[in-house]
Amino acid sequence: MPNVSRRTRILAVCAAVVAALLAVAVFAPLPVSIVEPGLTADVLGADQGTQIITVNGTQVRKTSGQLRMVTIQATAPDASVHFTDVWKAWFKKDQAVMPRDSVYPSGGSVKEIEKANQKEMTDSQDAATTAALKHLGLSPAKVTVDLHLEDVGGPSAGLLFTLGIIDKIDGNGRGGDLTGGRTIAGTGTIDGSGKVGAVGGVPLKEQAARRDGATVFLVPRGECADAKAELPSGLRLIPVDTLDGALDALDALQSGGRLPAC
Repeated sequence: MPNVSRRTRILAVCAAVVAALLAVAVFAPLPVSIVEPGLTADVLGADQGTQIITVNGTQVRKTSGQLRMVTIQATAPDASVHFTDVWKAWFKKDQAVMPRDSVYPSGGSVKEIEKANQKEMTDSQDAATTAALKHLGLSPAKVTVDLHLEDVGGPSAGLLFTLGIIDKIDGNGRGGDLTGGRTIAGTGTIDGSGKVGAVGGVPLKEQAARRDGATVFLVPRGECADAKAELPSGLRLIPVDTLDGALDALDALQSGGRLPAC
């Protein structure tokens, strides 16, 4: 049997270590989520037989068109995502890989994460109601708004909830609808003062919006680059910073005025 040099033995050991590390990289779970276009819902309509927006204490109006909030669908917070899953998602237009902490609140059990997501949704709904009533000059002591949407968490529907409340109560302020009869989708957080904030997964949300018939998509201005990168054909992009800006844009859309652009 020929003698094996010390250098050869070292190389063999190194190769074995590299192979072991590669095996770990391939088979070990990664701290990421696989996401894809999720459900959309017309906030002017109903969810599972219950109106999404219910207003008491003031007159409401019949609306036309749709205001669709959009979501992404992600692997469960406790799912094991491996390199092979990431590799497959890389080549699919309707999937993306995102850090798990950007999809779900970090830490805690699945039940705790779900509870945190629900709290974010509840806080978002409260902020949306505050922003809408403030815009309309209505007192929350006299006008109450109930928002009902099952199986959705997080704060990214805030802008669409606010627009839906305004459309239900006052429309465009001139007897017409905010939508102009269109199917308009969008995403963005909102605070009580009407400031619109950024969200994640915008390209996938655009796919969901177009799939469900939207022709216009409202997006936080800070996410224009992501929104333009993979904009579906037939979907018009409108960036917004504030509630007032979103309302002005919808008015310009109907009147043929100048619209903001990314």
